[in-house]
Amino acid sequence: MRTQVGIVGAGPAGLMLSHLLHLQGIDSVVVETRTREAIEATIRAGVLEQGTVDLMVETGVGDRLKREGFEHGGFELRVDGEGHRIDLRGLTGGRSVTVYAQHEVLKDLIARRLEDGGKIAFGVRDTSVHDVTGSPVIRYTDAEGRPQSLECDVVAGCDGSYGICRQAIPESVRQEYLRIYPFGWFGILAKAPPSAHELIYARHDRGFALISTRSETVQRMYFQCDPNDRVDNWSDDRIWAELQARVAGDGFRLKEGEIFQRNIVPMRSFVCEPMQHGRLFIAGDAAHTVPPTGAKGLNLAVADVVVLARALENFFRRNDTAGLDGYSATATRRVWRAQHFSWWFTSLMHRFEEVSPFDARRQRAELDMVLSSHAAQQVLAENYAGLPLR
Repeated sequence: MRTQVGIVGAGPAGLMLSHLLHLQGIDSVVVETRTREAIEATIRAGVLEQGTVDLMVETGVGDRLKREGFEHGGFELRVDGEGHRIDLRGLTGGRSVTVYAQHEVLKDLIARRLEDGGKIAFGVRDTSVHDVTGSPVIRYTDAEGRPQSLECDVVAGCDGSYGICRQAIPESVRQEYLRIYPFGWFGILAKAPPSAHELIYARHDRGFALISTRSETVQRMYFQCDPNDRVDNWSDDRIWAELQARVAGDGFRLKEGEIFQRNIVPMRSFVCEPMQHGRLFIAGDAAHTVPPTGAKGLNLAVADVVVLARALENFFRRNDTAGLDGYSATATRRVWRAQHFSWWFTSLMHRFEEVSPFDARRQRAELDMVLSSHAAQQVLAENYAGLPLR
C-alpha cells in the first residue's frame, strides 16, 4: 500500500489530523492496535477549550458536541469551603469551555472519517516504523493476520505515551523532560444529577477535589490521593465522605448516587524534544503529557495537529518544507506554556505532604492573590479557556 501520510494511532491527534488532511485533499491511512469498539468504550473525561470546539464545528464534526456538550462560561474555585467564581467569558472576551468526553470526540471523528471513505486499520499488531530519514514505511499485521507494508511520504506518530513512534527518534537526538507528582487522582463516575452548574476546583487541608459533569444523570468526580493507593481500599461510603468533606461549606452538599467506575490517575508532566526526526513527526501524548488539572491533554493534541496539518498542506501543495522544518519549534512553544500553566494550577490547588511552613504560607498567599486580583484571574481564565489555535 501507499499513502501520503501514514498515521500511527487513532486517538484525538491521529483522527483529527486525518480529518484535517482529508479536507485539504491529502491522503492518509491510520493504523491502530485497538478495535473500534474498544476505543469507543474507553471512558475518558474531556474539557474542550474554545479553540477545539470552534475547530470541530468549523470542520463538520461538532454537531453532536453542540447538542450534548455542557458549555461552561466559568468555574468555581472553592477554598476552605468558600466558593469564588472565575468568570471565563467576562475575563477572556467571551471564551468558554465545553465538557464533552474524549471518547465522544473519538466517536465523532471515527464516524466522519469512515463516512468520508477514510482508511483506518483497527486491531493491528506488531507495528513498526522504518527509514524515517529516507522513504518511510510502516509495517504491521492487520486484524486478519496478514502482514502489511505501508509506504508513505511522512509518518505522523500519534500513538500515545507508550507507543513506538517516539522511540523511533534516536536517543542521541531526543531530550526528554519528566516531572512526577507525589500524588494521584482518585476518579469516580456516579449515577447522580449534577451537584453544580459549573466545574468546582476545591482546595482543602485534606487535599484537592474536582467536581465535574458527564451528563444530566452521570457525574465525574476526583479527589487527591496517594498514587500507590488501591481502589479496593475505598468503599462507596468512604469515597462520598471524603468528597463531601473536601467541598463542604456555604451549605453546599454533593448529590450522591451509585458509583459504577473508579480508578487512580497518576500525575506527571512530560515533554519530548524535538517532536520530529527526518520524515517522522510526533503529536499528542506521544510527545507530551500534562497533569489533568489544567485540562490541556486533548487540547494540546489538537493544537499539535493543526500546526502539522498546515505544514503538510504547504509541503504537498507547494513543495514548501518550512512548516515541517519548524514544526517542533512551533508546537513546543504552546506545549511549554501549557506545561507551565498545568504545573502552576496543580501546585496552587493541591496539598503537598512534605512542605515547609514557609511554602505552606506562600501557597496560601498565592491563592489569596488569585481570589482577589482581577489581573491574576484573567491570566488563569485565558490559559484555562485556551489560546487561539491559529
